[in-house]
Amino acid sequence: MVHEEKRIAKIVEELTIYFFALGADTIESKIHKDAEDVIISFTANYQPEHINRINQLETYFNKPKNEGIEDVYWELAGSGDPGETSQLLLVGMMIDRATIRCENGYVTMELYKRQAI
Repeated sequence: MVHEEKRIAKIVEELTIYFFALGADTIESKIHKDAEDVIISFTANYQPEHINRINQLETYFNKPKNEGIEDVYWELAGSGDPGETSQLLLVGMMIDRATIRCENGYVTMELYKRQAI
């Protein structure tokens, strides 16, 4: 189970680095585990000139999950240059689904990852 927890931490790390690169100065994250899912709640502000990059998040995060890629490449999340979209694609392959809302200069996300049984 330790690997699953490290994967969740890498997802939060990647989101944090990405939003720092978009000029965020307020970032909040929360992790909740229930019987079936891990839910990552994440809120951050961003500079208005980055709205197009924010709008792309739903595309990145709702790609089909690829457990083979996740098993091999999960440790790469959080590495690379800040703001790289390839890292977000990796996060998208690690989660099962995401909901994203933008309002008043903040983005709020909930990322769902099915727990390994």
